[in-house]
Amino acid sequence: MVNVALNRVTATKGRTSPGTGSGSLQCLSAGTEPLTRDGGSRESAAAHLIHAPAVCSSPLLPVNMSVSGMKKQLHKASQLLNERLMGAEGTKMDEDFVKMEKSVAAIQSLLLELLSKSTQLLQPNPAYRAKLSMLNTVSRIRGQGKPQTGYPQTEAMLGECMLHYGQELGAASEFGGALGDVGEALLQVSQARDALDVNTKRIFIDPLQDLCNTELKDIRYQLKKVSGRRLDFDYKRRRRGKIPVEEVKQAWDKFTLSRELAERSMFVLLQNDVDQLSHLSALVTALLAFHRNAHRILLGLHCNLQARLTAASNKPQRRFRPRRIRARGEGSSSFRFYQQLSAVSSGEELPVLPSRPGSPGSCYNSKLVLDQPCCRAVYSFHPNHEGELSFSEGNVIILTRQVDANWYEGELGGRSGLLPVCYVDVLVPLPLA
Repeated sequence: MVNVALNRVTATKGRTSPGTGSGSLQCLSAGTEPLTRDGGSRESAAAHLIHAPAVCSSPLLPVNMSVSGMKKQLHKASQLLNERLMGAEGTKMDEDFVKMEKSVAAIQSLLLELLSKSTQLLQPNPAYRAKLSMLNTVSRIRGQGKPQTGYPQTEAMLGECMLHYGQELGAASEFGGALGDVGEALLQVSQARDALDVNTKRIFIDPLQDLCNTELKDIRYQLKKVSGRRLDFDYKRRRRGKIPVEEVKQAWDKFTLSRELAERSMFVLLQNDVDQLSHLSALVTALLAFHRNAHRILLGLHCNLQARLTAASNKPQRRFRPRRIRARGEGSSSFRFYQQLSAVSSGEELPVLPSRPGSPGSCYNSKLVLDQPCCRAVYSFHPNHEGELSFSEGNVIILTRQVDANWYEGELGGRSGLLPVCYVDVLVPLPLA
């Protein structure tokens, strides 16, 4: 090492101009130039170069590392090799410190996997996740902020498909109308899931990510410093006879200070369970709100589909009847008759529904002619609000209009009001608007 240092000194001195006042030799201490001019020994010059101040940067070393810093790193590496290969015994940490270090390592692994699994829960398709990540990166590079496109929810894709084909079938088709209803409901569920993604990122993922980037990052840095200072102290203690006692004591003080700082940081992290519990509770609250919202949407859709199913089942049947079409053949005065199927009404009389004994309809006539929109009550209903119509099981109610997917407006015994869709079975459906 002495020869290499002297060779570097000689090469640097040869490259330095006499009048420039720059170069490696001139950035050493003021005593360097007289030492070489006075014919000092090569060993003295090398020793002076090794103990030169850190402000002198040489091409032989990294720019941000001084000679003394490199020596310290070499000493630490030597101590580590002695412990790993030669079985040398280093300073042992106390049991509490080791236990806290293991707990912090477990929390770090937990958070990393928890963040990954939470993202997979909200965005299960890895291809779309990679695409969104790329769009975010490009937007940040261009300074455009966040991209407008979000994660494509599966409910939204299915709902758009149903809406498209429901419009293709038209409003005259019961199946087409049902497809439109289901598509709109799925789009509402998709919007609720988008809100879940935003809330979960805000109240769960971002706080955990901040914890990884702040407290855990600081603890990792402190533990790394504790390990380095422990190796430095053990090296100097092992060479106590060749290293001054003051340096050994200084290394011990630095090691104990770093250990106390790291221990305090780990203790604060492990005792702060309230914040972690609040984040977990917020996640469960967001999931519960999403499922409640989805349940409300799907329950209304179910009632609407039941009403459509009942209406389709009670719709008057139509049957095919052949109709003769007269056509004149070419080159002949004779007529040919072709058969063409056409959907026409059966022409049968309107269905007659006997009224149940004791029902309000029985006081008017013994039979009800189903010539207008009506329904039969499946359950009894007692109003809870003003404007609702009370009825008993088996009552036949005249339907006037459908307010929304959950309520009809009807008449019974001279009274009119609102009645729930789920409580009745439609006999003659309302005409399509």
